Amino acid sequence: MDIKGTVALITGGASGLGAATARRLFDAGASVVLVDLPGSAGAAFAAELNAGGNEAAAPESGSPTSPGNRAVFAPADVTSEAEIQAAVDAAVALGPLRIVVNCAGIATPGKVLGREGVLPLESFNRVIQINLVGTFNVIRLAAAAMAATEPAVTELGGPERGVIINTASVAAFDGQIGQPAYAASKGAVHAMTLPIARELARSLVRVVTIAPGIFETPMMAGLPQEAQDSLGQQVPHPSRLGRPAEYAHLAAHIVENAMLNGETIRLDGAIRMGPK
Repeated sequence: MDIKGTVALITGGASGLGAATARRLFDAGASVVLVDLPGSAGAAFAAELNAGGNEAAAPESGSPTSPGNRAVFAPADVTSEAEIQAAVDAAVALGPLRIVVNCAGIATPGKVLGREGVLPLESFNRVIQINLVGTFNVIRLAAAAMAATEPAVTELGGPERGVIINTASVAAFDGQIGQPAYAASKGAVHAMTLPIARELARSLVRVVTIAPGIFETPMMAGLPQEAQDSLGQQVPHPSRLGRPAEYAHLAAHIVENAMLNGETIRLDGAIRMGPK
């Protein structure tokens, strides 16, 4: 599917993997709706993208005099039905919503039996609610909007309405000590990819998940440089941390390659995480 002239909704779009993906899609001619928490840098980032300008294409539904693609900030908690519906509505107002990228998530650690006792159930639930339920909330509401659009004809001649890209993690497969909630949430994102892809096939919507390894993200930036370097050296090749632009590059390729569907793709430099 051609990126140019479409509308993309990206959760976690104000920073890290989401921001890199938003920039990549915007530069390719898509209008982008940045979904992130109200206190995030979403508004500033949208203004930055718009200031750079991109007259690559007007949305498909626009008139010949429509302005080029735009970036819009939609403050929302991914677990809120009303707030995500408002973000989807904002995307539809810009043109055909054809791309959704779920990058919002948290990685709060916690052992089942930690130094301070048993892992609080609310701590486990919070990770599941944001990473899993939040992702599903976005999928279901965005899929409804996508299913209502007219199909686009791809370069190779097949019709498509859209593509949904989720973010899991290598923790879905190589969960470490202290990651029961995170690994469970990301494992579930992986597990629901195929059944949702099979269901949405009738609506001409693809569903693909990316499972990143160790990447340079705001969460990683909180670690000392020595610790970041040590983690990067654990990656077989390239022996460094992944860069958000590399995630964004894969996301853009998934959009453009119609045969990618129902799959979870590890993006990890061949790392297999140890127990701790």
